[in-house]
Amino acid sequence: MAKVTEYQTRVYTLLQQIPEGRITSYAAMSKALNSSPRAVGGALRNNPFAPEIPCHRCIASTGFIGGFKGDWEKVPSGQNQTSKLELLKGEGVLFDQNGMLIDKTLWWDDFNLKKL
Repeated sequence: MAKVTEYQTRVYTLLQQIPEGRITSYAAMSKALNSSPRAVGGALRNNPFAPEIPCHRCIASTGFIGGFKGDWEKVPSGQNQTSKLELLKGEGVLFDQNGMLIDKTLWWDDFNLKKL
């Protein structure tokens, strides 16, 4: 079993609340956790339970696809970002050729903080 910190557990608990076909942002998650977007990104980068705990549903607040598994955009190969795009496409969340969210109605931040 993977060893995770208390903070990571809180992040992963929030991730499990995001419905399939919806996305949230690092900023929205950090606001719910009274934390920082970078801290959320760090927890997501180390998610040993992906994709069952859906870190792919977290994108940049600008609507940009963001990173995945520690890679941002095409660093080093872009393979991880391609995987994130494919996972989200399978849930009906689409991005344009520049990696920007197409349907802005898919944003979700209705976290139940009582479950933390």
